[in-house]
Amino acid sequence: MPRDDARQVLSPSQLNALARDLLEGSFPSVLVEGELGNLSRPGSGHLYFTLKDARAQVRCALFKPKSQWLNFVPREGLRVLARGRLTLYEARGDYQLILDSLEEAGEGALRRAFEELKQKLTAEGLFDTERKRPLPAFVRRLAVVTSPSGAAVRDVLSVLSRRFPLMHVDVLPVPVQGEGAPAQIVAMLQRAYRSERYDAILLARGGGSLEDLWAFNDERLVRAIAQSPVPVVSAIGHETDFSLSDFVADLRAPTPSVAAELLAPSRHDLALRLQGLQRRSSRLMSHRLHRDAQRADRAALRLHALRPRARLDLLCRRQLEAQRRLDHAFRKQLERLHARLRHADAVLRTMAPKRRIALLRQRLESLRPRPQAAIMRRLRHDQVHLRGLARSMEAVSPLKTVARGYAILQHEDGRIVRSVQDARVGDRVSARLGDGQLPLKVIAPDE
Repeated sequence: MPRDDARQVLSPSQLNALARDLLEGSFPSVLVEGELGNLSRPGSGHLYFTLKDARAQVRCALFKPKSQWLNFVPREGLRVLARGRLTLYEARGDYQLILDSLEEAGEGALRRAFEELKQKLTAEGLFDTERKRPLPAFVRRLAVVTSPSGAAVRDVLSVLSRRFPLMHVDVLPVPVQGEGAPAQIVAMLQRAYRSERYDAILLARGGGSLEDLWAFNDERLVRAIAQSPVPVVSAIGHETDFSLSDFVADLRAPTPSVAAELLAPSRHDLALRLQGLQRRSSRLMSHRLHRDAQRADRAALRLHALRPRARLDLLCRRQLEAQRRLDHAFRKQLERLHARLRHADAVLRTMAPKRRIALLRQRLESLRPRPQAAIMRRLRHDQVHLRGLARSMEAVSPLKTVARGYAILQHEDGRIVRSVQDARVGDRVSARLGDGQLPLKVIAPDE
């Protein structure tokens, strides 16, 4: 039969390669839930099995070292959740899943829900470090919200009684797993912080699977912890277990016992600290006493040098002497005033006021013409002196010179012309003569 040259002829390996590329390009990552079957673990450490349901099955491979990271033991009939990429095993022409992870189906669903809720609450900021409250330095009253019959409460009470028996501890009983556990834990937690009795609240539970710890991943509980005004310490499960309550709590402890150690100070450490404080207080007191003693000694030396008693006695003597002098001066002044008063009284008694007034009037009448005669003599003397001054002024007066035929040239503003340089052609001047003034004008010599 002739071959159609228009078609490309493929080898089986080429066909398988095309099919593998098609599968891997179309299904880069798939999530498959099924039952384990045909389980095989060769010496290489790889894990081979099939995932099946009632009507079909698919081959799977989980290579080393991912197969060593499993947190459960795979067994026939176990229902699992597998994540991987779909590819083609070219040697047999079978398609298979190359897995990246494998987990039990029930726990896988819970873990998906856990991650989704965690992302939601993280976006809201409930897990931010900035909103977390610091624990008090010393917790006096502690509320332990936990199961009263679990090993966690016994560990907590044992550690607290050993480290700090003075702490008042209230165990608030709640179920820590089961369908109704989240609501009861939320109610007890709200009751604890609304009572305003406690300095801190410890939320504790022993270890378990993700399903056992699921009550502490409840969204209502997470929000109740975030709303608590009292610091909340979360100690859920073992060190490798994490719950959403751990993320939102103000402090996460790996185990309940560690939480108790974080909340209660060690008696030994407190005793050492108290001893250190006592030694420091003693040193400070000794230093202060020594300093005050030195200050007292210096003050005593200053007081001794100043001799305040002798100084006080001297001041008292000075005061007495000043008082004595003041009294003596007062008596002397009083005696002088009395003497003056007696003298004035004697003078008044020896002199008759009416007679003295009459004598003074007679004297006044005899003295009255004397001022008029003195005034007349002064006027005659001044008149003679004034006439002499007039004759002297007339002798030197320029008017006498003018009267003999001379003249005084003056500018209009009164300035005297003493030289030909003091007048210019065209200036108006006046010549003062003996009987008046003659106005003139300065002209050029050739005019």
